[in-house]
Amino acid sequence: MYMHLFEGRKATPIPALPCLCASLRRTSRALTQLYEEALRPLGLRASQFTILQVLSLAGEMTQGEMGQFLAMDSTTLTRTLAILRRHGWITRRRGEDRREWRIRLSSIGRAQFGRALPHWEKVQALVRKKLGRNRWNELMQFSNDLTKAVTQQDNRPRFETRKTPAS
Repeated sequence: MYMHLFEGRKATPIPALPCLCASLRRTSRALTQLYEEALRPLGLRASQFTILQVLSLAGEMTQGEMGQFLAMDSTTLTRTLAILRRHGWITRRRGEDRREWRIRLSSIGRAQFGRALPHWEKVQALVRKKLGRNRWNELMQFSNDLTKAVTQQDNRPRFETRKTPAS
């Protein structure tokens, strides 16, 4: 069903990039295009599917917890959650601290996630087949390890900001 996602793509050589960030962002954009093409008939973006998936696995969580879990900035997460709420796919309630919101899937959201899951699984299987099971598993482990390594506060470098004279 999704083999067309790879068909017709020109086999132009992709040059290696010297920057890990640039290389991973390029990979992320290419993968996102595959997933979004598969999810488009359901009216879902890859970022929206990811949030539905996280909530289906974790149950209820705060927006802050979700942001940490996804390594996502608050502004982007707030915008995406607002879209999910408009569709009725998530619900929220006040937490113990009145400033926090606890978010969970609604019944409509569970149904939408259930409809999307087979589409997502087909893309997963297609990419896994392209890479081979061992490389797939290594890449999944590497991406999780790298995320943990760069998000741990004690490992983050401190950069000095240079003040520029006012013109």
